[in-house]
Parts: sequence; structure tokens; C-alpha cells
Amino acid sequence: MKAVILAGGLGKRLKPLTNDRPKPMIEVLNVPILEWQIRWFKKHNIDEIIICVGYLKEMIIDYLGSGNKFGIRLGYVVEDVPLGTGGALKNSSSLLTGTTDNGFFMTNGDILTNLDPHRLCRENKSTIALVPLRSPYGVVNINDKSDVIGFEEKPEIPDKWINAGVYYFTKEIFDYLPDNGNIETTALPKMAKEGKLKGIKFPDTFWRSIDSHKDIDEAGKELDNERI
Repeated sequence: MKAVILAGGLGKRLKPLTNDRPKPMIEVLNVPILEWQIRWFKKHNIDEIIICVGYLKEMIIDYLGSGNKFGIRLGYVVEDVPLGTGGALKNSSSLLTGTTDNGFFMTNGDILTNLDPHRLCRENKSTIALVPLRSPYGVVNINDKSDVIGFEEKPEIPDKWINAGVYYFTKEIFDYLPDNGNIETTALPKMAKEGKLKGIKFPDTFWRSIDSHKDIDEAGKELDNERI
């Protein structure tokens, strides 16, 4: 089975780091995010990966090459102009629709996780990985007398789940993708409305999206204990 990594974004919120490198090449514990992702896919016996590149694509291609040094096969699809997550995936359709497998995995190029992607394809239906929503703030706990009884640093919020940016898609997804636009606001809402999308919860897993400078430091501390 194949996987797609979306790695063409500009990473504006991570400037100045992204002035001279694409966001997926930012290092966590001295290893680029893309290499972490490749290691993770390979661990789960997914060894044919397509990378959608755009901004500073040469840096990614020069570093990863054919994939031989990682024991996998890599292919590249180039965005000449930014296409959004939906347009980027549609741009890679020629490398995906000719396979004998019915579906494929996809992840955003700024995600670090150790979740088991094969849980997403058990029902042969397009499926989103879901992880618990984490509070961006520390929480103060009080009792019914308003006594402060403790503090929790950025706890998970029970019963609230977010899109982990990791997917299994059947080839039906290409009927919904825009030429230019984000999958989160185009294809996915339409598929959900038509009952063609599932979500699988991963309550006890390592997951981190690298969206800010602080995320890089926090991800490094967590990865020290939760190796992908």
C-alpha cells in the first residue's frame, strides 16, 4: 500500500526557520520531520511513498533522494503554484489511481505520531485519525468550596476529538477533490454529509503537529520518551 505526504506548504508561522527550508525539513532532535514520517511509515510496512513538494522542493529531493538510504521507494509530485491540501492530493492522482490496492494513506508534512495507520483501513472506507483535543492552557482545579486543589498543564479535554492529519482514503476521494483548495474545507465536509467518511479515535498515542516554534521544543521532549 502507498502513502502520500503533503510537503509543499510555506510554513509562514515558523519564520524565520522556513526562510531557507520547507516546513517538513525542520528538525526535531536533529532529524527532519519528513525523515521521522518515513521511519514511521516504514515501521508499519508502508514502503512506497509519494511526496507532494512545492516550496524549496530541491532541499527535500536532495535530502531524501530515491528513498534507498531509508529502505523505501520515493516518488515526487511538484506543485508549480500552491494548490492547498486538496489540490496537492489531486495533483498526485496519476501515481495513485493505477495501483491494484483500493486505497492509500495520507498525512500532512508537519505531523509527528506513532499511531498505527493500519487501524484506519479495516472497513475499506475513507477514514480520519482522531486524537484528543489538548487545552492550549494550563487548567486550575477547584472544589465546590472554591479551594484550589491542583493544577494541570495543558490537559486533554474529554470527549473532544480533532483531525490528526492522518488519513486512509479509498480512490473515491478523487471524485471530491478541488483543483485548488484545502481538503478540510472542501472534500471532507461533503463526504461527511453523504455518510462516506469514518473517524477512528486514538486516545493513548503520541501525536504532535508542528505549527509554532514552541511545538518544536515540546515535540523534542515528548519524542525523547515516545520514539516513533
